Amino acid sequence: MSFEQKVKRMKILIAGFQHETNTFAPTRASYTSFVQGEGFPPMVRGADVLALRDVNVPIGGFIKVAEAGGHELTPVIWAGASASAHVTTDAFERIGGEIIAAVEEGGFDAIYLDLHGAMVTGQHDDGEGELLERVRRIVGDRMPVVVSLDLHANVTTRMFAHASALVAYRTYPHVDMAETGERAARILDQLVLEGRALQCAVRRVPFLVPVNGMCTLVEPARGMYTLLENLEKSPVMSLSFAPGFPAADFPECGPTIWAYAFSKDDAEHAVDALFSKMMSEESRWDVPFLTPDEAAIEAIRMSRTSTRPVIIADTQDNPGVGGDSNTMGMVRALLRNGATDAAVGVIWDAEAAAEAHRAGVGARISVALGGRSGAQGDSPLEAEFEVEHLSDGSFRFDGPMLNGMQGELGPVACLRIEGVRIAVSSVKMQVFDRNLFRVAGIEPERMKILVNKSSVHFRADFEAIAEAILVAKAPGPMAADPADLPWKRLDPDMRVRPMGPTFSSFNTASA
Repeated sequence: MSFEQKVKRMKILIAGFQHETNTFAPTRASYTSFVQGEGFPPMVRGADVLALRDVNVPIGGFIKVAEAGGHELTPVIWAGASASAHVTTDAFERIGGEIIAAVEEGGFDAIYLDLHGAMVTGQHDDGEGELLERVRRIVGDRMPVVVSLDLHANVTTRMFAHASALVAYRTYPHVDMAETGERAARILDQLVLEGRALQCAVRRVPFLVPVNGMCTLVEPARGMYTLLENLEKSPVMSLSFAPGFPAADFPECGPTIWAYAFSKDDAEHAVDALFSKMMSEESRWDVPFLTPDEAAIEAIRMSRTSTRPVIIADTQDNPGVGGDSNTMGMVRALLRNGATDAAVGVIWDAEAAAEAHRAGVGARISVALGGRSGAQGDSPLEAEFEVEHLSDGSFRFDGPMLNGMQGELGPVACLRIEGVRIAVSSVKMQVFDRNLFRVAGIEPERMKILVNKSSVHFRADFEAIAEAILVAKAPGPMAADPADLPWKRLDPDMRVRPMGPTFSSFNTASA
């Protein structure tokens, strides 16, 4: 008899609620943010959730494995929104409330939740821990509750206490989201087959990692996940490493390593081996950055002889980590240094897009573009632009992330100033797919220079066409170096960057 045949057919309640919260960001995530999706699939309910089986999100992978195993699924809701400041209390209670109401109805044998792991709400430092505690209060201690998490999760004590198992992504860019859901489904099957609780071992890494340093395409992150996969073999059922999201000001912010096995010793052995590698390579997790002018000058120099675009990551305005995708620092640097055949995307400015649509293709318009981040050194770019292209902003994701999903940017315009084309949208979205340029009439492969409002995710679709990738530290709301953030509530022993001071000593020195 196969493993699948041995597993009891279950009724499984499934739901998803994803948000990565930057507590230093300028804009909160409202209920409307989740309705729109902002780069995630738009909010869906009931049977419509099952259509996500073909999308690269964790619940999609879970659905495929569960259906193949003959399980009966009760889909509730799936909602995600772009990273930003706190999730409003209204949004948390409305979306979380639908999940809790479905749990209270009962009639199922297990629960799977597709969560992020770094949600902070208007009232709760630990949105996922709060939701899981409410779920566990209803279903009791014995029901299996399995959760998938983002690689950037700040995994808390409450999450571990109220989930039967937590499993995290292993790639950044996140090309394995569906695979993570598949692993969560298999862990749930194993839990039910064994009929006993897993033992969990946890180690917290004592330093914050810059987001740009977490890319699993390069070292040291690539080596960490290679070792992780080598260590995850029987009797270790699951091993995870979440470098964390280093922009959430609460005591449990930071990287975490954890494992599940039916023996505590087996789980601890795997965790200790991975933790030892992380600590021995601490200095390698730091990241060098270029100023906007340094990045522009180097990109212009390289592009003179290159047949492929040089890409600049405008990392401190990445809407995937809480930026509003409208700072003008890199645009100004390109103009200052005489860049040609350059494109910037995507600037979120619905007013400018609307003005362009009113004026029409070929018109010249005077607008104050972007620059509303509130970040020191950023301001709107007041200038005259030529309207080169207009669209309704509807497109399909063809890159590795969210492949096949429909995207909606609202009215979109391509505005040209001197040698720089700027893709302007009405909906905020990170540039992790080349089609976000194409929907604005810009063919990314034909550009000499591309500036992407992204930190790492863009590499999934853009690395194949890039001559080189530069990382610029232009003014923006998301500090690329966590030591630059005005922390107030970190764990006193947490180092604010690799090889940096602890928060307690850093805070004393900064006072």
